[in-house]
Amino acid sequence: MSEAAGMSSESRRVLVWDGAVRAFHWLLVALIGFMWWSGEEKGDWLIYHFYAGYAVCALIAFRIIWGFVGGTHARFSDFIYGPKAVIAYLKTLPSRSATLFAGHNPVGGWSVVLMILGVLVQVSTGLFANSEDVGIEGPLAKWVSADVSNLLSYIHYINFNVLLALMAVHIGAVVYYLLYKKENLILPMFSGQKRLPPVLALAQRHSGGWLRALIVLAITAAGVYMLVR
Repeated sequence: MSEAAGMSSESRRVLVWDGAVRAFHWLLVALIGFMWWSGEEKGDWLIYHFYAGYAVCALIAFRIIWGFVGGTHARFSDFIYGPKAVIAYLKTLPSRSATLFAGHNPVGGWSVVLMILGVLVQVSTGLFANSEDVGIEGPLAKWVSADVSNLLSYIHYINFNVLLALMAVHIGAVVYYLLYKKENLILPMFSGQKRLPPVLALAQRHSGGWLRALIVLAITAAGVYMLVR
Protein backbone atom coordinates (compact mmCIF):
# COMPACT_ATOMS: atom_id res chain seq x y z
CA MET A 1 0.00 0.00 0.00
CA SER A 2 3.05 2.24 0.02
CA GLU A 3 3.56 4.79 -2.71
CA ALA A 4 6.34 6.45 -4.66
CA ALA A 5 6.41 9.70 -6.58
CA GLY A 6 8.05 8.40 -9.72
CA MET A 7 9.84 5.62 -11.50
CA SER A 8 13.43 4.71 -10.84
CA SER A 9 16.02 3.48 -13.31
CA GLU A 10 16.17 0.39 -11.10
CA SER A 11 12.46 -0.30 -11.41
CA ARG A 12 11.47 -3.88 -12.10
CA ARG A 13 8.44 -5.84 -13.22
CA VAL A 14 6.51 -7.37 -10.34
CA LEU A 15 3.47 -9.64 -10.36
CA VAL A 16 0.74 -7.58 -8.73
CA TRP A 17 -2.62 -8.90 -9.98
CA ASP A 18 -3.09 -12.61 -9.46
CA GLY A 19 -4.63 -14.71 -12.21
CA ALA A 20 -7.97 -14.98 -10.44
CA VAL A 21 -8.38 -11.19 -10.30
CA ARG A 22 -7.53 -10.85 -13.98
CA ALA A 23 -9.88 -13.66 -15.00
CA PHE A 24 -12.65 -12.16 -12.87
CA HIS A 25 -12.17 -8.73 -14.43
CA TRP A 26 -12.37 -9.81 -18.06
CA LEU A 27 -15.13 -12.39 -17.52
CA LEU A 28 -17.20 -9.72 -15.80
CA VAL A 29 -16.63 -7.31 -18.70
CA ALA A 30 -17.72 -9.95 -21.23
CA LEU A 31 -20.76 -11.09 -19.24
CA ILE A 32 -22.04 -7.58 -18.51
CA GLY A 33 -21.67 -6.75 -22.19
CA PHE A 34 -23.65 -9.84 -23.13
CA MET A 35 -26.30 -9.13 -20.49
CA TRP A 36 -26.78 -5.62 -21.86
CA TRP A 37 -27.15 -6.94 -25.41
CA SER A 38 -29.44 -9.84 -24.52
CA GLY A 39 -31.56 -7.58 -22.30
CA GLU A 40 -32.05 -5.17 -25.19
CA GLU A 41 -32.84 -7.98 -27.64
CA LYS A 42 -35.35 -9.60 -25.26
CA GLY A 43 -37.41 -12.45 -26.68
CA ASP A 44 -35.71 -15.84 -26.43
CA TRP A 45 -32.45 -14.13 -25.54
CA LEU A 46 -33.81 -13.32 -22.07
CA ILE A 47 -33.26 -16.96 -21.09
CA TYR A 48 -29.54 -16.53 -21.80
CA HIS A 49 -29.69 -13.15 -20.09
CA PHE A 50 -30.69 -14.96 -16.89
CA TYR A 51 -27.98 -17.61 -17.36
CA ALA A 52 -25.38 -14.87 -17.72
CA GLY A 53 -26.83 -13.22 -14.62
CA TYR A 54 -26.34 -16.44 -12.64
CA ALA A 55 -22.72 -16.54 -13.80
CA VAL A 56 -22.21 -12.91 -12.73
CA CYS A 57 -23.83 -13.69 -9.38
CA ALA A 58 -21.31 -16.49 -8.81
CA LEU A 59 -18.44 -14.26 -9.97
CA ILE A 60 -19.36 -11.33 -7.74
CA ALA A 61 -19.76 -13.65 -4.74
CA PHE A 62 -16.34 -15.09 -5.62
CA ARG A 63 -14.78 -11.59 -5.76
CA ILE A 64 -16.21 -10.66 -2.38
CA ILE A 65 -14.75 -13.79 -0.77
CA TRP A 66 -11.51 -13.33 -2.73
CA GLY A 67 -11.30 -9.86 -1.19
CA PHE A 68 -10.56 -11.61 2.12
CA VAL A 69 -8.60 -14.73 1.09
CA GLY A 70 -7.03 -13.78 -2.26
CA GLY A 71 -3.63 -12.43 -3.20
CA THR A 72 -2.08 -9.45 -1.44
CA HIS A 73 -3.49 -6.75 -3.72
CA ALA A 74 -6.82 -8.52 -4.26
CA ARG A 75 -7.76 -8.07 -0.60
CA PHE A 76 -10.00 -5.23 0.53
CA SER A 77 -7.57 -4.48 3.34
CA ASP A 78 -4.98 -3.54 0.70
CA PHE A 79 -7.03 -0.98 -1.23
CA ILE A 80 -9.70 0.46 1.05
CA TYR A 81 -8.30 3.73 2.37
CA GLY A 82 -9.66 6.25 4.83
CA PRO A 83 -10.96 9.75 3.97
CA LYS A 84 -7.62 11.49 4.57
CA ALA A 85 -5.76 9.23 2.15
CA VAL A 86 -8.49 9.62 -0.47
CA ILE A 87 -8.49 13.43 -0.20
CA ALA A 88 -4.69 13.54 -0.28
CA TYR A 89 -4.66 11.41 -3.42
CA LEU A 90 -7.34 13.51 -5.11
CA LYS A 91 -5.07 16.53 -4.71
CA THR A 92 -2.40 14.76 -6.80
CA LEU A 93 -4.69 14.12 -9.79
CA PRO A 94 -3.90 17.42 -11.62
CA SER A 95 -0.18 16.56 -11.55
CA ARG A 96 1.18 14.93 -14.71
CA SER A 97 3.42 12.62 -12.68
CA ALA A 98 1.72 9.50 -11.38
CA THR A 99 1.76 8.71 -7.67
CA LEU A 100 2.51 5.02 -7.78
CA PHE A 101 0.83 2.30 -5.77
CA ALA A 102 1.58 -1.39 -6.13
CA GLY A 103 -2.14 -2.18 -6.02
CA HIS A 104 -5.13 0.10 -6.39
CA ASN A 105 -4.70 3.75 -5.44
CA PRO A 106 -7.14 5.17 -2.84
CA VAL A 107 -9.63 6.41 -5.45
CA GLY A 108 -9.33 3.32 -7.61
CA GLY A 109 -9.90 1.11 -4.58
CA TRP A 110 -13.20 2.75 -3.76
CA SER A 111 -14.24 2.58 -7.41
CA VAL A 112 -13.77 -1.20 -7.21
CA VAL A 113 -16.00 -1.29 -4.13
CA LEU A 114 -18.69 0.79 -5.86
CA MET A 115 -18.55 -1.42 -8.94
CA ILE A 116 -18.92 -4.58 -6.84
CA LEU A 117 -21.87 -3.06 -4.97
CA GLY A 118 -23.46 -1.92 -8.23
CA VAL A 119 -23.17 -5.37 -9.81
CA LEU A 120 -24.42 -6.96 -6.59
CA VAL A 121 -27.56 -4.80 -6.69
CA GLN A 122 -28.02 -5.65 -10.38
CA VAL A 123 -27.86 -9.42 -10.00
CA SER A 124 -29.80 -9.57 -6.72
CA THR A 125 -32.71 -7.52 -8.10
CA GLY A 126 -32.62 -9.57 -11.29
CA LEU A 127 -33.33 -12.72 -9.30
CA PHE A 128 -36.70 -11.23 -8.30
CA ALA A 129 -37.43 -9.27 -11.49
CA ASN A 130 -39.98 -9.98 -14.19
CA SER A 131 -40.43 -9.10 -17.84
CA GLU A 132 -44.15 -8.66 -18.26
CA ASP A 133 -44.06 -8.27 -22.05
CA VAL A 134 -42.62 -11.77 -22.58
CA GLY A 135 -43.82 -13.48 -19.42
CA ILE A 136 -40.38 -14.35 -18.02
CA GLU A 137 -39.44 -13.80 -14.39
CA GLY A 138 -36.45 -14.33 -12.15
CA PRO A 139 -36.13 -17.62 -10.22
CA LEU A 140 -37.02 -15.96 -6.91
CA ALA A 141 -39.87 -13.77 -8.17
CA LYS A 142 -42.46 -16.26 -6.94
CA TRP A 143 -41.31 -15.64 -3.37
CA VAL A 144 -42.37 -11.98 -3.40
CA SER A 145 -45.55 -10.13 -4.30
CA ALA A 146 -46.16 -8.77 -7.80
CA ASP A 147 -45.72 -5.20 -6.51
CA VAL A 148 -42.34 -6.04 -4.95
CA SER A 149 -41.24 -7.86 -8.11
CA ASN A 150 -42.24 -4.84 -10.22
CA LEU A 151 -40.33 -2.51 -7.89
CA LEU A 152 -37.21 -4.67 -8.05
CA SER A 153 -37.58 -4.88 -11.83
CA TYR A 154 -37.59 -1.08 -11.95
CA ILE A 155 -34.50 -0.90 -9.71
CA HIS A 156 -32.86 -3.51 -11.94
CA TYR A 157 -33.51 -1.29 -14.96
CA ILE A 158 -32.39 1.97 -13.31
CA ASN A 159 -29.35 0.45 -11.63
CA PHE A 160 -27.97 -0.68 -14.98
CA ASN A 161 -27.74 2.99 -15.95
CA VAL A 162 -25.82 3.56 -12.73
CA LEU A 163 -23.49 0.72 -13.73
CA LEU A 164 -23.01 2.28 -17.15
CA ALA A 165 -22.06 5.58 -15.48
CA LEU A 166 -19.57 3.80 -13.21
CA MET A 167 -18.06 2.00 -16.19
CA ALA A 168 -17.81 5.26 -18.14
CA VAL A 169 -15.96 6.90 -15.24
CA HIS A 170 -13.69 3.85 -14.97
CA ILE A 171 -12.83 3.90 -18.68
CA GLY A 172 -12.34 7.66 -18.57
CA ALA A 173 -9.95 7.32 -15.63
CA VAL A 174 -7.92 4.65 -17.46
CA VAL A 175 -7.65 6.88 -20.54
CA TYR A 176 -6.73 9.88 -18.35
CA TYR A 177 -3.93 7.97 -16.67
CA LEU A 178 -2.67 6.64 -19.99
CA LEU A 179 -2.64 9.93 -21.89
CA TYR A 180 -2.08 12.50 -19.17
CA LYS A 181 -0.08 10.72 -16.48
CA LYS A 182 1.60 8.23 -18.82
CA GLU A 183 0.67 5.30 -16.59
CA ASN A 184 -0.70 2.27 -18.40
CA LEU A 185 -3.32 0.55 -16.25
CA ILE A 186 -4.55 -1.75 -19.02
CA LEU A 187 -1.53 -3.98 -19.66
CA PRO A 188 -1.14 -5.02 -15.98
CA MET A 189 -4.71 -6.35 -16.06
CA PHE A 190 -3.61 -8.70 -18.84
CA SER A 191 -0.10 -9.61 -17.68
CA GLY A 192 -0.61 -9.12 -13.95
CA GLN A 193 2.68 -7.24 -13.80
CA LYS A 194 3.56 -3.65 -13.01
CA ARG A 195 6.91 -1.91 -13.33
CA LEU A 196 7.64 -0.58 -9.85
CA PRO A 197 10.48 1.30 -8.15
CA PRO A 198 12.57 -0.62 -5.58
CA VAL A 199 10.65 0.69 -2.56
CA LEU A 200 7.50 -0.99 -3.90
CA ALA A 201 9.04 -3.86 -5.83
CA LEU A 202 10.80 -5.27 -2.77
CA ALA A 203 7.64 -5.46 -0.68
CA GLN A 204 6.58 -9.02 0.11
CA ARG A 205 3.35 -10.10 -1.55
CA HIS A 206 1.63 -13.35 -2.35
CA SER A 207 -0.78 -14.72 -4.92
CA GLY A 208 -3.99 -16.35 -3.83
CA GLY A 209 -3.20 -19.40 -5.97
CA TRP A 210 -5.34 -21.10 -8.60
CA LEU A 211 -6.34 -24.04 -6.40
CA ARG A 212 -7.77 -21.75 -3.72
CA ALA A 213 -9.49 -19.65 -6.40
CA LEU A 214 -11.10 -22.71 -7.99
CA ILE A 215 -12.32 -23.94 -4.61
CA VAL A 216 -13.89 -20.55 -3.84
CA LEU A 217 -15.46 -20.38 -7.30
CA ALA A 218 -16.86 -23.90 -6.94
CA ILE A 219 -18.44 -22.90 -3.62
CA THR A 220 -20.02 -19.74 -5.02
CA ALA A 221 -21.22 -21.50 -8.18
CA ALA A 222 -22.79 -24.27 -6.11
CA GLY A 223 -24.43 -21.67 -3.86
CA VAL A 224 -25.95 -19.84 -6.83
CA TYR A 225 -27.12 -23.10 -8.38
CA MET A 226 -28.92 -24.12 -5.18
CA LEU A 227 -30.40 -20.62 -4.84
CA VAL A 228 -31.92 -20.49 -8.31
CA ARG A 229 -33.01 -24.14 -8.30
